[in-house]
Amino acid sequence: MAAAAPSPDPLDVAAEATRGLRGLSTELTARLPRLLEAMRALGTGPDAHTVLDRIVRTAAELVGARRAAIGVHHAEGDAAAGQGLADVVTYGETEADREGCAELLAEARRTGAPSAAGPQGSYLAVPLRVGEETFGTFCLAGKRDGGPFTESDRHLVEVLATEAGIAIGHTRVQGATRQRERWIEGAVAVTQALLSGGAGDSAVGGMGGGPSVVAEKVRELADAAVGIVLLPEDGGGGLKVAAVAADEPSGLLGTALPARSPAVPRLLAGQPVLIEDPAADPLLGTSAPGRYGPSLMVPLSSGDRVLGALATARDRGGRPFTASERALAAQFAAQVAVALVLAEAQRDRERLVVLEERDRIARDLHDLVVQRLFAAAMLLESAERRSDAPEVRARIERAVEELGATIQEVRTAIYALQQVPPETPAGLRGRVLREVRAAAVPLGFQPSLTFVGPVDDQVGPMTGAHLVAALREALSNAFRHARAQRIEVVVDATARLADGRPAVRLTVADDGVGVPAGGRRSGLANLARRAEALGGSSAFGPGLGEGGRGTAVTWEAPLPGEGA
Repeated sequence: MAAAAPSPDPLDVAAEATRGLRGLSTELTARLPRLLEAMRALGTGPDAHTVLDRIVRTAAELVGARRAAIGVHHAEGDAAAGQGLADVVTYGETEADREGCAELLAEARRTGAPSAAGPQGSYLAVPLRVGEETFGTFCLAGKRDGGPFTESDRHLVEVLATEAGIAIGHTRVQGATRQRERWIEGAVAVTQALLSGGAGDSAVGGMGGGPSVVAEKVRELADAAVGIVLLPEDGGGGLKVAAVAADEPSGLLGTALPARSPAVPRLLAGQPVLIEDPAADPLLGTSAPGRYGPSLMVPLSSGDRVLGALATARDRGGRPFTASERALAAQFAAQVAVALVLAEAQRDRERLVVLEERDRIARDLHDLVVQRLFAAAMLLESAERRSDAPEVRARIERAVEELGATIQEVRTAIYALQQVPPETPAGLRGRVLREVRAAAVPLGFQPSLTFVGPVDDQVGPMTGAHLVAALREALSNAFRHARAQRIEVVVDATARLADGRPAVRLTVADDGVGVPAGGRRSGLANLARRAEALGGSSAFGPGLGEGGRGTAVTWEAPLPGEGA
């Protein structure tokens, strides 16, 4: 998205606008101090609407008008352009005057808002403009003294109209910046959830529990009534609803957008789809879209690969999606698609780690355990042949038979280990192992890792996601700041909080330089915030080095069902 042009300096604009006032009537010259004082006060408004309200009142007072109105156009590229005004600000001495402001604006739009007095000089309309861009229309009517509007009145109103245009432009730039920041932060949050495993490990179209996270986030960011994730339909060629986020049940979950729908080929080709009225064009192929208004569908595409689509809709009668919102939604979907591809690769790596470990266990069982059992059986058989006591021979024979049965069971286990499982869940152990192994690359050595207790069984998904993120933060701090030669990581699912509640405790200790007395501690603050959000805590103390040199970070949180 192109950066917005900087707003012009109000003083420069005012100077340019008032330059043409020189040499005019003493009446205009006498009003200049009031105009300048009014303009100084106008810039202190908390928002554009307040500033426009002050401008309307100020203009009416300066030129002696009984009523005034400002009509603000929709932003350029807004899908609502041509469907009315984005904002209307009015002023009138009486209720009848205020009600007549709508007629003022309608007349200005019909005549093009000329910068001149209307019939009999009782009507004045000027455009709200900064440079070549027009933001709206400024209208005044009915002089209090019954006379016509003068050229001096027109010049004063044009100066105030310029100030109004600046206020609108500045507010729109600020609003666009805040909106862009929200979408970027939302994309980062979803990416972290997908890559940390916090979105769940079960497979749903390759996204785990991710569809629900993505649907809720796109609904929140778009300020919409519903957020939907659609994934390719098995064998049907269409798109199936995998997740829905809405305040009320929608009946959309599990429904399909058939391949014959015009939207499907466009989405699969990487093109967005904008729907002004789903009731008249039900692209989802169900009766449910009739309850929604303006809708937007964007593809989840990464490179040439389309993983699915995001859809969001507002309530019936809601405002349409602007060009800016459509662009931001498309960028958000592209970022989510990249995160999904990375998460898929991450799951493949975790699965490979598990398979390699299974293969190692199978080799150890075959090369060590089976061979030793076989050797023990041969020794017993030799002892049986040399024994003269029938009772001893019988017992040895039973022991040999038991060993033979054990060898067979071990071989069966070896065979099972060598088979590729249909799906290997990552689990908290696998995710922790991946983080520790990944840290070995920048560190130049492999940190030690110890698990205590049933980590995978005891620690819930949310706590596990925060624990992995805390581990990543602690290892990153050790790499960037500690200059450590040794790091020990312990994940203890049998820990207890200070109040006695069961907890999981993560300890990352190193023999580095320690935490400097006056240094930044943003990483430690992040760890503390994560723990406190779960009802736990985080602290640091002496490390592994001689005399306590280095740092030991302890992060703990209550186990599921035990936290606040």
